[in-house]
Amino acid sequence: MEKDAKIVVAGHLGLVGSAILRNLQEKGYTNFITRSSKELNLLDQKAVFDFFQKEKPDYVFLAAAKVGGIIANSTYRGQFIYENLQIQTNVIHASYLNGVKKLLFLGSTCIYPGEAPQPMPENCLLTSPLEYTNEPYAIAKIAGIKLCESYNIQYGTNYIAVMPTNLYGPNDNFDLEKSHVLPALVRKVHLAKSLMNDDWEAIRHDFNKLPVEGVSGKDSEAAITEKLDKYGIKKESVEIWGTGKPLREFLWSEEMADACVYIMEHVDFNDLKPAGKEIRNTHINIGTGKEISIAGLAKIIAKTVGYTGKFNFNADKPDGTMRKLTDVTKLHNLGWHHQIEIEEGVEKLYKWYTLSFRA
Repeated sequence: MEKDAKIVVAGHLGLVGSAILRNLQEKGYTNFITRSSKELNLLDQKAVFDFFQKEKPDYVFLAAAKVGGIIANSTYRGQFIYENLQIQTNVIHASYLNGVKKLLFLGSTCIYPGEAPQPMPENCLLTSPLEYTNEPYAIAKIAGIKLCESYNIQYGTNYIAVMPTNLYGPNDNFDLEKSHVLPALVRKVHLAKSLMNDDWEAIRHDFNKLPVEGVSGKDSEAAITEKLDKYGIKKESVEIWGTGKPLREFLWSEEMADACVYIMEHVDFNDLKPAGKEIRNTHINIGTGKEISIAGLAKIIAKTVGYTGKFNFNADKPDGTMRKLTDVTKLHNLGWHHQIEIEEGVEKLYKWYTLSFRA
């Protein structure tokens, strides 16, 4: 990529997009075209097509998506499949119509079967049924992979799909209902510690920054306590959905961004074509190749936050897939490796969370 090339980062305000934008800026790229969801609704095909026709970007990072944790995926199944299909189809087709040189589509490792071999290689895609709770989201992302592959084959485009593992980092979603497990646990443990210390100033500040179901820090202690109880947050304990046994892989979002920019700079679709007539599974896993149990993650977060209460695992709630580890052999062979381990990453996330919420 040329340093002055016109670059669109779709979803630049989110966890993934903001990390990619910062990485590009740090590497000396200067010409960015960004729009918030209020300025450009990616669900609106005409608006997207008009934007691309006017701006004529050279490169596109497609990081915009409807995302959430296990609760959100289970509850908003229709929204997850419709909105993700619509966003990616609009952006990818608009890129083709307007001669975008290269596009990077970001998916998720939930595309792999619920009973996939561990670690999960790229070629296990579509080999058996998906895990049920996030099936609609996964199907949308699989469609995005196939859209990129199909356009490359038919139209000669240079679109690459990457599948990051579970991400966490600056600008994460800490909503207690809709966020992923790691940021949700960080916030839960922070609030539980504040309760343990009877620090209502910290609790109210937290609720003012991010109200819970309409309850802010300006509401009564009783109203706030009711919401904390609903999400299993008490001074002596924190509830976690499931048994705590599932194993998960986590990648610091800024490292994911570095991998994405590295791939855009050094890898083309032609580099990913398999030998033989059938072109498939050209996507790239992005991860650490390391895993930790949810219970183990909770212990790291408690130690980092300084919380001495206990964790109650609610086995009546779903665990999701028991194991979901990426095979990162392809990524390593392309020349990129992660550096930040989970302990350092949790410490960095908690520092960011507390500092941003003090502002």
